[in-house]
Amino acid sequence: MADTAEGAPRRRGRNETEEERADRMWQELIQEVRVAQMGVQILFGFLLTVVFTEKYDDLTDTDQTIYLVTVVLGACATGALIGPVSLHRLVSGRRVKPQAVRLASRLTLLGLVLLLATTTASLLLILRVATHDGFVPYLVAGVVGWYLLCWFVLPLWTRHRHTSK
Repeated sequence: MADTAEGAPRRRGRNETEEERADRMWQELIQEVRVAQMGVQILFGFLLTVVFTEKYDDLTDTDQTIYLVTVVLGACATGALIGPVSLHRLVSGRRVKPQAVRLASRLTLLGLVLLLATTTASLLLILRVATHDGFVPYLVAGVVGWYLLCWFVLPLWTRHRHTSK
């Protein structure tokens, strides 16, 4: 962070130092991660139980493969979305909060992408088993489009439209 002519740290945006900004951004990120963690943990917990049901043995090889891929994606999403907590705990007090916030933000974004993949694969599996109809891939594609619009397109459009960066 650059200093002013008087030697005091330069303040930006909200009139906060880099450390104050990192503290604020960390608090915002943790609140966001809590929401995503809840969703991925519920979905992952549900997925873990499927293999122990009688219906699992009746699944086609393709559906069992989709299930296994979905479980692995859910495990990866869980890891990425819990990662910021571990990161914070291991670097707390080391004076690297701005760097930790950037890394935790990237982990969270990766976790959201993996959550999207997990949700997509789950929906595909459920609809294939429930309907056996040819329209399933189109329905899943429509839902993925909706997720992409809500999770990425609108936020990126807002960022582009309303910021100068």
